[in-house]
Amino acid sequence: MDWDKLRIFHAVADAGSFTHAGETLHLSQSAVSRQISTLEDSLRAPLFHRHARGLRLTEQGELLYNTAHDVFAKLNMVESQISEAKESPAGPLKITTTVAFGSVWLTSRMAEFIALYPDIDLSLVLADTELDLSMRQADVAIRLEPPKKPDLVQRHLKHIGYHVYATAEYLKRKGIPQTPEDLDNHDLVVYGEDAAPPVENLNWLLEVGRKKGAGPRKPVLKVNSIFGIFRAVQSGIGIGAIPDYMSNEVDTLVEVLPEIRGPNLDVYFVYPTELRNSARIGVFRDFVVKAMRVGIHA
Repeated sequence: MDWDKLRIFHAVADAGSFTHAGETLHLSQSAVSRQISTLEDSLRAPLFHRHARGLRLTEQGELLYNTAHDVFAKLNMVESQISEAKESPAGPLKITTTVAFGSVWLTSRMAEFIALYPDIDLSLVLADTELDLSMRQADVAIRLEPPKKPDLVQRHLKHIGYHVYATAEYLKRKGIPQTPEDLDNHDLVVYGEDAAPPVENLNWLLEVGRKKGAGPRKPVLKVNSIFGIFRAVQSGIGIGAIPDYMSNEVDTLVEVLPEIRGPNLDVYFVYPTELRNSARIGVFRDFVVKAMRVGIHA
């Protein structure tokens, strides 16, 4: 099977159209279409259903794509291992984590890491859906829950607590709650129904200090992400439960009711087993461990 045609097929399947694949491959749409037609002729099987809205893999195309994807992932792995033979860590390193953790904590520390390891080509993918590390969608992940797949190496980094915060302006306007019961008279920002928080019962502010049978408090705002809650509390809307990795990054929030604590959040450093000896992952892991030790206080 022609490797060049297989590479073009893989790009077309990822892009969903000849035009977009051509842009990625720096080929014309007609050249890409021609290569796919030649590949289909040699296999004597159609690989795509052609529609006005784009391309969809046939059953035979799905089979070829899955195999090709696995082959290219293994080739990328070999390329990574070869590059590790250099004296200093070098080459591409794709890191994925959640939008909130990446935006607030991780990105602000990348300048220091880049200065230490200028030959590592860093790429951050911030997403609240998990990328498949086994298929090399990323090399390493910082996750706020343990990985579910058995073929991944995981290192528990830290327990991160949730504490209660508001801005000084809000507290000046509404007063400082002295007891959990005082939250009845305050504006609370919590998770909404559409949220998928990493731990259970993150809306405990609605219930703490309430009398039995009284029911939960009514929040002033519901948001479907912790980053949204963080920004809303920062803007002075009300009081919210914020994880320490966020609150430690700003000096505009004031902790209230320090005696009440929310659930702990566990942070994990995760990577594929076959990258266990990767120098790039090793130095990044050590960097994150040190940064968390000095930068997040539970």
